[in-house]
Amino acid sequence: MKLNFKKVLGLTLLIILIFAGYFFIGSAPRPSQITWGVNFSQKHSRDLGLEWKKNYSALLQDLKIRNLKILVHWDLIEPAPEKYDFKDLDWQIEQAEDYNAKLILVIGMKVGRWPECHIPEWAKKLTKKEQQERILSLLEKIVLRYRDSKAIKYWQIENEPFFYFGECPWYDKNFLKKEIDLVRLLDFRNRPIIISDSGEYSPWIRAARYGDIVGITMYRKVWVRRFKIYSSVFLPPVYYWRKSLFIQKLFGKKVICVELQAEPWGPVLLYDLPLKEQKKTMDFKQFQKNIRYAKNTGFDEFYLWGAEWWYWLKEKHKSPEFWNEAKKLF
Repeated sequence: MKLNFKKVLGLTLLIILIFAGYFFIGSAPRPSQITWGVNFSQKHSRDLGLEWKKNYSALLQDLKIRNLKILVHWDLIEPAPEKYDFKDLDWQIEQAEDYNAKLILVIGMKVGRWPECHIPEWAKKLTKKEQQERILSLLEKIVLRYRDSKAIKYWQIENEPFFYFGECPWYDKNFLKKEIDLVRLLDFRNRPIIISDSGEYSPWIRAARYGDIVGITMYRKVWVRRFKIYSSVFLPPVYYWRKSLFIQKLFGKKVICVELQAEPWGPVLLYDLPLKEQKKTMDFKQFQKNIRYAKNTGFDEFYLWGAEWWYWLKEKHKSPEFWNEAKKLF
């Protein structure tokens, strides 16, 4: 059978147009209510030169935030082999309980904030198998310690485990499955498990296969390391909505945004980036635009990425604009 080149080309173009129309044209429905939360890293707050407990308390007391995603860094919890230090995490969870806040606890080797994989110095010398044994032991200690807490709403296991970003020694989907199975076994309350993925560069299918909830990122203006340029992400809000519908229909899983960009993303770490350079990816107008954009995606749950930075601007640079604007959300 001889193929007609023009017909094949026409059919291909038609499929492309239908695909583009579905994901890039139209608008998403506005949810009746949106849950707004923030990410918080004790280590990142400290690295910004802040008193991290005051930073955390201000989120609860001044901004009145009642939904937080806490990054649990392995090197802070287990600074020496089998020598666990939970006092700081205990305090964060107790504070959340006191204010009736709900938490996502991000646990594992790769939990977010550079270098992504926060491996203790002593564990860097271990083999992959030995590291995995220590991580499973870490997860067991964390889940058993906090599974009775009324503040824990979700567990998030690893951060973007299918997205190769950060200084990490390995990626292993089979090990991720072991982590998930262990948490399910230990948590008798059967809290949903979030598996996160890149909102922009992934179809979210693998995350949906592994987790109860798909958590995605939403970045609007970033530094592209490969090309050494700043770039805007030109995706319409409906793109996220239509992808989430696909995940819901195929897997029956909800999609939420666990990282909404609300701080700069530059060529160096935030605390080494001059304020003038920070404004290239996050000034006050961009902050407002990102919030408006998020509202138009149809999602009903967001965790903003940048609360430590807002506090840093307010405390270190007497610039409370972002802090005060964020207060309107909560």
